[in-house]
Amino acid sequence: MLKRIVAVIVLAIAATAAAEPAAGPERVLTGSDLFSLEVAADPQISPDGRWIAYVRRSGDIMTDRFRPTIWLVDTRSGEQVPIAAGPGSHMSPRWSPDGRRLAYISSAEGEASQLFVRWMASGEAVRLTGLPNAPGSIAWSPDGRNIAYAMLVPGEAARLGSRPDAPEGAEWADPLDVTTAISYRADGAGYLRPGFSQIFVVPADGGAARQLSFGNYQHDGPLSWSADGRTILFSGNLTPDWELDPIESEVYALDVATSAITPLTDRDGPDASPAASPDGRHIAWLGFDDQRLGYQNVELYVANPDGSGRRSLTSTLDRSIGAVDWAADSRALYIAYDDHGRTRVARVSLSGDIRTVAEGLTGASLDRPYSGGGFSVARDGTVAITGGPATRPADVVLVRGGNRRQLTHLNDGLLAGKTMGEVRHIETASSFDGRTIEGWLTLPPHHVEGQRHPLILEIHGGPFAAYGPHFSTDNQLYAAAGYAVLSVNPRGSTSYGAEFANLIHHAYPGHDYDDLMSAVDAAIAQGYADPDQLFVTGGSGGGVLTSWIVGNTNRFRAAATQKPVINWTTQALVSDIPVFVAQYWFGALPWEDQQSYWARSPLSLVGNVETPTLVVVGSEDERTPVSEAEQYYMALRMEGVPTTLVRVPGASHGGIAARPSQSAAKASAILAWFDRYRTAAPSAP
Repeated sequence: MLKRIVAVIVLAIAATAAAEPAAGPERVLTGSDLFSLEVAADPQISPDGRWIAYVRRSGDIMTDRFRPTIWLVDTRSGEQVPIAAGPGSHMSPRWSPDGRRLAYISSAEGEASQLFVRWMASGEAVRLTGLPNAPGSIAWSPDGRNIAYAMLVPGEAARLGSRPDAPEGAEWADPLDVTTAISYRADGAGYLRPGFSQIFVVPADGGAARQLSFGNYQHDGPLSWSADGRTILFSGNLTPDWELDPIESEVYALDVATSAITPLTDRDGPDASPAASPDGRHIAWLGFDDQRLGYQNVELYVANPDGSGRRSLTSTLDRSIGAVDWAADSRALYIAYDDHGRTRVARVSLSGDIRTVAEGLTGASLDRPYSGGGFSVARDGTVAITGGPATRPADVVLVRGGNRRQLTHLNDGLLAGKTMGEVRHIETASSFDGRTIEGWLTLPPHHVEGQRHPLILEIHGGPFAAYGPHFSTDNQLYAAAGYAVLSVNPRGSTSYGAEFANLIHHAYPGHDYDDLMSAVDAAIAQGYADPDQLFVTGGSGGGVLTSWIVGNTNRFRAAATQKPVINWTTQALVSDIPVFVAQYWFGALPWEDQQSYWARSPLSLVGNVETPTLVVVGSEDERTPVSEAEQYYMALRMEGVPTTLVRVPGASHGGIAARPSQSAAKASAILAWFDRYRTAAPSAP
């Protein structure tokens, strides 16, 4: 019987393990600092623009988690006050239409999250619900009298056969776990409880909640009330074969009085995130006509309230829309989208004119420099965003007209005495076809011009995603250990247009390899990187490319593939997105085109690998399951390649760096692996 091999994550960074104890405070970012970081998210500006409620995620060294609390910022003075910061988690602040109350979701009074409302004048907060499951997608009615929300309503588990009745007092094993669903597990949630998301409404002053939707379908948010308060817009796939069509959805109108559901869209493709205009004359939503491509731009659509007269307002933008909100006068909408790795907010008129109103948004993720960020808009067009430089986590920023003012400085106390790695823009022409490839280079904190450093190529996941000039704990920890870190957006990356993204359609991994190698060559040519000290890592799609790289070249001294896909056949059958992988990334089932699945699997190249390769995965990863990493680890061992398997206990795919201790330890383990091969030729483990 094969023994399960699990490596111990090394907490000490090898580069400093043998050093003398520090004579004073650390002047660069350390793993211990991750517990003290704070980041702003979900900024919600009051209708009159006077206040911004936002979620403040703070590291807690005693619980080893980032805990969300809700704070209020005065947009005039910048003064902050906590409004939901006691025990528990607090999130999703949403202003009432008149700005006098604030609804939010909190677990302050127990394990199950509940809906609360705070009266701003008195400061009193009241719990409105006593629910068995957490509510979500909260939305105020236009008159402020009701709040709609979505919540999982449990269903009965599937059964097959029966077992004998247990005698009184007997301690029997749990009953059989019978699965009939295709979507029976999800990353971050594990095996799903039977049931469906349904829509409810509850009086904003307290009272019994009323269920409005029913049936064995997911009724998804975000939710939006019609101007007259008679209907609630939502999205979902209410067709019998919904499990076999992973991205299909339509926009529906739910009658609040009768629970009658009316479809407002009807096409092949996703229609979601509906929003009714304040004047009641239009509805808006996000979607696209499904062409079964790996990447497709999400467009902004508007139509009459009954769904007629549909038209796209962003068909000429060639960027994917991530969020939408109506202007108070109903004459325009505000959208967020990524452009060249940076997120911006734009105002889109009903005639399709697009004008940028805010730039420099930054998301709430900390470990890697992904694009993103939140925004909201006051009645007068003042915009609240999360933003900041590449050397700081996101803060709350106010944008009014041409003026931009940072209202919070969450990490100034921690980082004021530290030198962070400078982030510089870099671009080059791909050796494959000459296309411009963009990236960002994080330099060691005490970089001297003309000095070369060991280089870590750090590759993003997705593969349809984008890096940008955003804060990254991984990159700053690597830089603090003396490495330059190169974050690249190869072909397939988003924010450069649909054509660029779909250069890897049914061809991934492929010539994105050439783009990455060209970026490394540029870092060497520009004098930043030591050509004899090259290393590579990446997670998810970046793990795929890391494994692909070491199967194609020996130029890297060591590699660390994180949560990779190694065998596309097994990935298509055991991940939590099996139908999507087959339909959109291959266009065929594994047994219909096994050659394509194998040709694009890094496992097919394992016989070429000589590079010492660390394999890292979360023990509860459902997106690129542990079995993918274990396959690669065992194949490398059988080939005699130096390797170690690191499993992050309790971590999902998306949550592999969610807990500060594990985020610090994972980065330290990768550094320890690279340092082992940093100054000497690769040797046996």
